[in-house]
Amino acid sequence: MTAPTTTAAGERTQPEGYSSPLPAPRPHLGHALASEWTKLTSVRSTMWTLGSLVLLVVGVGGLVVWQTASRDYERMPFTTPALFGLLVGQLSVIVLGVLTMTSEYGTGLIRTTLTAAPDRYRVLSAKYLVFAVTAFLTTAGSVCLVGLAASILRDGPGSGPHPGNEWAAGLMGSFYVTLLGVLALAVGTLVRHSAGAIAVMLGLVTLPPVIGAVLSIWEALAPVGRALLRYNAPVALMQLFGLPTNATDPTAAGEAVAGPGDLSHLMLILLVTGAAVAGSYVVVGRRDV
Repeated sequence: MTAPTTTAAGERTQPEGYSSPLPAPRPHLGHALASEWTKLTSVRSTMWTLGSLVLLVVGVGGLVVWQTASRDYERMPFTTPALFGLLVGQLSVIVLGVLTMTSEYGTGLIRTTLTAAPDRYRVLSAKYLVFAVTAFLTTAGSVCLVGLAASILRDGPGSGPHPGNEWAAGLMGSFYVTLLGVLALAVGTLVRHSAGAIAVMLGLVTLPPVIGAVLSIWEALAPVGRALLRYNAPVALMQLFGLPTNATDPTAAGEAVAGPGDLSHLMLILLVTGAAVAGSYVVVGRRDV
């Protein structure tokens, strides 16, 4: 075997035909997924955010089930009580989505991550996949647990028929909240600052109903106000979970403003989230850490 040689600069190089005794598989998406899963499950923020989500959805939903009667479910699915906890619990998913990316920028771990895995698009794709699957399963599991409790305790006389496809309402609501979390991850990638990204997401989720109600007072801005009252996260979740969403227009003397269909809400969040995700890929590929 040829002995190692030394270059003019004094650097030792391996002889021709050398092969490392250690296995060196070609890196792929599976490796990135395993890495991101380890990161997600080994930090306290995941336990606290997802734990608070489960506590809110199951705890508040259980209280709602306890306070209702069988006749209350004549016109709404058994999964609807989970909505009341999810309206607050969605903030936990948003915070976790932001921290999934910004925590690495805050600690400087992102430099180690991109040094070990130079393919930035693969790393970002792994983050989106691991977070989305984890958030959806946790949210859907909590919603289904509340729905199961309601179906067991309140499926009595007067509750009306409940076809099996009504569970799709809970899954659609869980999917909507998951998309909000993915949007938060994309915003965190663009902003690279935890507090700033969380503030942006809280504004997107909580401010449209308030701004819409204020703008509806002025006749010139009333169309914008009504649009904001129709298209916002709380109204979307209410529709997806089967609750009535008729909003009152303060300029119409109590006239009801009908909410849009479920598909329009999902299409809107898909378009917004898709645009943010696409922007995150562009930014990650072009800027330095």
